[in-house]
Amino acid sequence: MAGDNRTIVLFCQADLLKWLRLCVYNRTDVLTKGERTRQAILDTAAALATQEGLEPLSIARLADATGMSKSGLFAHFGSKEELQLATVDHAAAMFVAEVIAPARSAPRGLPRVWALCDHMVDYTERQVFPGGCFFASTSFEFNHKPGPVRDRIEKMIRSWLSYLEHAVEQAQQAGELDSRLSAREIAFQLDAFAQSANAQFQLFRDRRVFEEARRAIHDRLEALRPARAA
Repeated sequence: MAGDNRTIVLFCQADLLKWLRLCVYNRTDVLTKGERTRQAILDTAAALATQEGLEPLSIARLADATGMSKSGLFAHFGSKEELQLATVDHAAAMFVAEVIAPARSAPRGLPRVWALCDHMVDYTERQVFPGGCFFASTSFEFNHKPGPVRDRIEKMIRSWLSYLEHAVEQAQQAGELDSRLSAREIAFQLDAFAQSANAQFQLFRDRRVFEEARRAIHDRLEALRPARAA
């Protein structure tokens, strides 16, 4: 089990470093005109995927949404699948920039666990994507559609959960969270609160769900703090 945990963390950290580099690379002040065009296309593609689905996303639909020619889009993406994979990668880089990168400024341990969860809720509350969390939407859509796109979505979600789990492990090692419960189970619970807020907001449009999710996360973390000796 310990070996499995190390594999998860190493896998997650490698992806994180790659995505952090992408976040720096994607700054508009260091991109060429062609790279800025590609980023703008992918911004539109990711937004459409959360509203209309990633499977229906095509060169033709994207040409209509961006006002670009199909031939111009083919210069960036040679096929529908290549477009879909690039969209998943772009959404992952945006997730890192919105959730993981800012949370890394918090000290390791409980403060970072809270920062990750708070930024996750904030990411959905601010509607970074118009249809809510990109990976919540696409994971449901591709549940039973095996292939490279599903595999890429699964990899990204596993990386996020692994990173959150690792942050919980650090809090346990620091004596800030009860170590008798598995870090994986705690990470599952914390992520579930954020995902529930995202799902309910998409259906009910009631913004109270975000504060309710934050309170639920806070209360769960408080309940997991080791009992202090009298």
